[in-house]
Amino acid sequence: MSIHYKLPRVLFSLFVMGMAFQAFADDLQTPPPLTMWYSQPGNNPENDGMAIGNGRIGALVLGGYPRDEMVFNEDSLWTGGLDPSSDYEKMGAYEKFGDITIIFDNAGKVSQYRRSLDLAAAVAAVSYIAGGVTYHRESFASHPDNTIISRLTADKPHSYSGTITLHDGHTGIITTDGDAIVDSGTLPNGEMYEARLAVSAEGGQLTVDGFSIRFQGCTSLTLVLGAATNYIMDSARQFLGDNPREQVKAAVAAACTKSYDNLKATHIADYKSLFDRVTIDLGSSTDAQQAMPTNVRRTKDGNGDDPAFESLLFQYGRYLLIADSRPGSLPANLNGLWCDNHIICHCDYHTNINIQMCYWPAEVANLSECHMPFFDLTDSQLQSWRTFTAKDDKEYNASIPEDKVRGFDIRTSHNIWGGQAWLPNRGANAWYCLHYWEHYAFTGDTEFLKNRAYPIMKEVCQYWEDHLKTLPDGRLVVPKGWSPEQPIGPLDGTSYQQELVYNLFTNYMAASEILGVDADYRKTISDLRDKLLVPAIGSRGQLQEWMKDQDSKEPHHRHTSHLLAVYPGNQITLDGTPELANAAKESLIERGLTGNTEWSFIHRAAIWSRLGEPENAYQLLASYVATATEPNLFGNCGSAEQDGPSGFTAAVAEMLLQSQNGEIDLLPALPAAWPTGSVKGLRARGGFTVEIDWKDKKVTNYRITSPQALSVKVRSNGEVKTIVSEKS
Repeated sequence: MSIHYKLPRVLFSLFVMGMAFQAFADDLQTPPPLTMWYSQPGNNPENDGMAIGNGRIGALVLGGYPRDEMVFNEDSLWTGGLDPSSDYEKMGAYEKFGDITIIFDNAGKVSQYRRSLDLAAAVAAVSYIAGGVTYHRESFASHPDNTIISRLTADKPHSYSGTITLHDGHTGIITTDGDAIVDSGTLPNGEMYEARLAVSAEGGQLTVDGFSIRFQGCTSLTLVLGAATNYIMDSARQFLGDNPREQVKAAVAAACTKSYDNLKATHIADYKSLFDRVTIDLGSSTDAQQAMPTNVRRTKDGNGDDPAFESLLFQYGRYLLIADSRPGSLPANLNGLWCDNHIICHCDYHTNINIQMCYWPAEVANLSECHMPFFDLTDSQLQSWRTFTAKDDKEYNASIPEDKVRGFDIRTSHNIWGGQAWLPNRGANAWYCLHYWEHYAFTGDTEFLKNRAYPIMKEVCQYWEDHLKTLPDGRLVVPKGWSPEQPIGPLDGTSYQQELVYNLFTNYMAASEILGVDADYRKTISDLRDKLLVPAIGSRGQLQEWMKDQDSKEPHHRHTSHLLAVYPGNQITLDGTPELANAAKESLIERGLTGNTEWSFIHRAAIWSRLGEPENAYQLLASYVATATEPNLFGNCGSAEQDGPSGFTAAVAEMLLQSQNGEIDLLPALPAAWPTGSVKGLRARGGFTVEIDWKDKKVTNYRITSPQALSVKVRSNGEVKTIVSEKS
């Protein structure tokens, strides 16, 4: 039987108004160290929801009673299209797929409520007592089984009765198919989508009730959700493939043949193969701190005295990257994989720091595979971006005919269809290339360098060869640039763009030499790099943000773009360019020893780490946690964003390990708050894996391994030694 309805969304207030809901954290047993937990259900999915994901599909779990809601997403459900304009509406947005609601009949007072997210197993859970029955729910997103799975159990048989409903987030049609609910739709851009929720029960009865499934007197319930669109990373097919219906149906059917225990065990084993690569101990916290709910504990961290919580936060950034960026998926956007349509900047790919920050921890935190979706999407967009650039290029170099434009540029925002919007972001193409180079630098994968990184790096070099402007004194500048998102410009020679192009040219030259190709063009790029205008020191001792020594209209601006040469670049270093490094410090002081958006705290912390100032770096991280995070530990920048949690992981790693200067530097920016600790599994450039133990801020033991035994310089406790790595 198939029943067709277009579902209204049931308002939360209709179910909770007048109900005597009471939630107590009666059970104060200390949770496991890598567990986020809360003593009340969530209200807002993006701020409170516990995020689960398998790279492609994910959900935000609220854990409510008597009404529970789980908002779910699929990474390719995007509106918009290819339209090459600055119109955000035409570029479209990443939007939620739908949500699942469960209404429980046996409403009553609740005690010993707890919802939790176990980062070590990637399982969200809810437990409580009501009417003398202990209820338990678990949810996870399985990468091996390509579905989201929820299990509801109770300690007394036949305790579950209620209704399960699948809601469409757009204009799709809901049908039922046996004990499954199906959601099918097509967006105005032609993208087809399909979701299927299968429900099975033990010890009770399931019946179709309109557009919902009723469960009566059940001892346990298992829900299996599959979702997909017909998006494909193929510009030649306008990014659209076959109807996803059979794909979703097959995934759900296959998962339904397996026991819950089997599904869970397979999921955990797959997840741990990535997550368990890195362990970290930044020190002990008190029993009272560890007994605090996460939403309370985070607001206390600004005091800088909860190192175990900071270890959890480090792992949370890794957890999110595993959850929303696996090989074959799309990369993390502003909100990661998760949104409830209460989004800022259309939940797009923001190219002036945000998508980059999402991937800053990928290599150093030993999740190199999770970097691949970034490269896959970029590669798939190139033809569209080239076409866009050729048409958009006249403003910057009108002397080049449209059919002779080499390479591509990227605006500040882009989607998954080749479309772009908002302001031009001159240099974003070079910043994207930095990620290609860093993947090689950390992995030593010469096939990746040869076949994927080098071609795009060379193409972007050609773009800048054609577009740099020669000043009267012979120096080269990027014309008509900006310093994101300052209200000044466009101006020639902005430090942000100059540094990105310098970084690109430097890495291209290294890649060319490693591969033994294009020696003549390498020389061309070397000559161009030597003529690039480099950032100057201004009248206040600051690193100039623009070619001219002028004040910013917003001196405490959220962006610190002119310091990219310190981090994530390496043009300015303490040892190599000490005067410029000191000027960078002055610029940070002028900006303020704090942040004003979640990601601004993070970038400044990473820069301070590179500049050898651990206490400033640490205070920024502590302030970020206490003031710029949501209860579910997403960053708070108008909406819940992933760049903050990911950036936190990268910044902590930068404090413990640096490798950008041709040596492995152990504990280069260790703050006083972490005097004793250990870390295992961080990665260093050159293909090295690093373990460090320390006490009283001194390295007591370290181990460096690599696939082949290699000679490497190691800086430890102020001394540099050349060692041979152990073969892993």
